[in-house]
Amino acid sequence: MKFTRRDVIRTTAGVAAGALGSRFVGSSAFAQEGLTYKPEDGAKLRMLRWSPFVQGDEDQWLANTKRFTETTGVEVRVDKESWEDIRPKAAVAANVGSGPDLMLVWFDDPHQYPDKLHDVTELGEYLGTKYGGWHDGPKQYATREGKFLGLPLATIGNAIVYRESWVKEAGFSEFPKDTAGFLELCKALQAKGHPAGFTHGHGVGDGNNYAHWLLWSHGGQMVDESGKVTINSPETLKAIEYAQELYKTFIPGTESWLDVNNNRAFLAGELGVIANGISVYNTAKTNKDNDPKLTEIAKDMRTTSLPIGPVGKSVELFQVTTAVIFDYTPYPNAAKAYLQFMFEEQQMA
Repeated sequence: MKFTRRDVIRTTAGVAAGALGSRFVGSSAFAQEGLTYKPEDGAKLRMLRWSPFVQGDEDQWLANTKRFTETTGVEVRVDKESWEDIRPKAAVAANVGSGPDLMLVWFDDPHQYPDKLHDVTELGEYLGTKYGGWHDGPKQYATREGKFLGLPLATIGNAIVYRESWVKEAGFSEFPKDTAGFLELCKALQAKGHPAGFTHGHGVGDGNNYAHWLLWSHGGQMVDESGKVTINSPETLKAIEYAQELYKTFIPGTESWLDVNNNRAFLAGELGVIANGISVYNTAKTNKDNDPKLTEIAKDMRTTSLPIGPVGKSVELFQVTTAVIFDYTPYPNAAKAYLQFMFEEQQMA
């Protein structure tokens, strides 16, 4: 299956708008019925979120935050850190009991310090009931033993991004759908001077997505359904063997890459294929008028699903982010009022 650039923008934006179900019913900017939180007197909030790869995301978040302050009088300071710095900063804040009142965290972070987070079950159930339920995947990351540790905010899609003309130059009329064909394509691209490049460093997004796809596509898993560690398996070994062969087709230096590096190399014309979200195309599209080279790349850029491996089905990790409130905050009602406002339809739609 091949996605158009418009499909990727529409899909990623739609999913990232929130992890709530698709049924939106009418609501005002701030809840007029049902659940209401009265902020504490003199409440001020500090939120720490990850830096945006698409600027419109942050712009809208800040605009909605300003509306919350205008509506409630509660000042909210929004800080940002790189994707990789969010996880250690959240862990430190949880352990020392001091830091931002709220954070946007990654994947299973809420489960690393569940007793340090403010219970938002009431709010999570209210929003789920009002808007048709939560998507199962994000909800699992945000809940534990039936309680909401945070509110699922978004899942960020990831796909193969490639240069169509270079794939054809390498002798392929269409992008391979399986891992065997994908390896042959990467070998052919390398021979033409258009190597692949996948993140081997501590990239929270692209690195995690690539590594989990490698493991899962070959039938490996880190734990089974009972929680038993099962990564030491023949399937994992097969994934590693495949990764070794694929790595031979990579541009040098991927061991130190973070999430931004494959974007830069692809947009510099150094790579034929990467795995990425919407950011690499958005950058090319946004800056193409100032750089003719980016105009060419944007026109030649295509996306598709990650190849299917021996497991026989598509298995991809989408990047989940959750909004949490730390239990040490002196203003829990204000924090919940803020999240409720941000998750209502008028802000999310």
